[in-house]
Amino acid sequence: MLNKIRIVLVNTSHMGNVGGVARAMKNMGLENLYLVEPQGNIADQQAVARASGATDLLKNAVVCETLEEAVADCHLVVGTSARSRHIPWPLSNPRECAARVAQVCEHENQVAIVFGRESSGLTNEELHLCNLHVHIPTNEEFSSLNIAAAVQVLSYEMRLAWLDQQQNLSSKEDSESNAINWGVDWDYELATHEDLERFFEHLEKTLVDIEFLDPNNPKQLMTRLRRLYQRTGIDKVEVNILRGILSATHKATQKTK
Repeated sequence: MLNKIRIVLVNTSHMGNVGGVARAMKNMGLENLYLVEPQGNIADQQAVARASGATDLLKNAVVCETLEEAVADCHLVVGTSARSRHIPWPLSNPRECAARVAQVCEHENQVAIVFGRESSGLTNEELHLCNLHVHIPTNEEFSSLNIAAAVQVLSYEMRLAWLDQQQNLSSKEDSESNAINWGVDWDYELATHEDLERFFEHLEKTLVDIEFLDPNNPKQLMTRLRRLYQRTGIDKVEVNILRGILSATHKATQKTK
């Protein structure tokens, strides 16, 4: 589970914080660090000092130009949010989030947990790229968390979920010969972020073509449709089915023109 989780930092401005994040991750057994447009050199002396021995995570960190690039191959993308948004999005606390991540990782899926800028967090546009949002329920009178502390909280919950998973696996193996399995594994892997983005582009184009979406007055239609599809956990075959429907819809509309 833990090796399927990546921590993604967007536009981090203080390299010491990156080092602190690396230390927090390594404490909890997480190793995959992704940086989107960091505002400095990750080999910075402060980053190395704050890493306190977790310099291998800094050395192996993947630097990306965009958030889309950093999460393209992920099947679940979780955005950290410190404040409510204009359109409500599926929201969880760290423990609920960890349970969801553990469930997703059971089937070899990749997960990204995305943290925003120290001063302003993630933009609405960046949060709209996420399947769900997680909020750390801090003291409302003093709610600001250092990014390394926020990563520590989420990483700790991921480790607890992993430990529970290991314990349950051990118990299951002990009793497997006498148990009847009424459940089934999911038949296809979840769609990746890149799969979904292509679907959303296809969906928007089709909606414009059939004049359901006015590109000059889109309101919040695509945002709401993103929320609808991203919270369902669509698999790869389902995405292909939906895109096939869109292609057939487009073809039918061309015949009537």
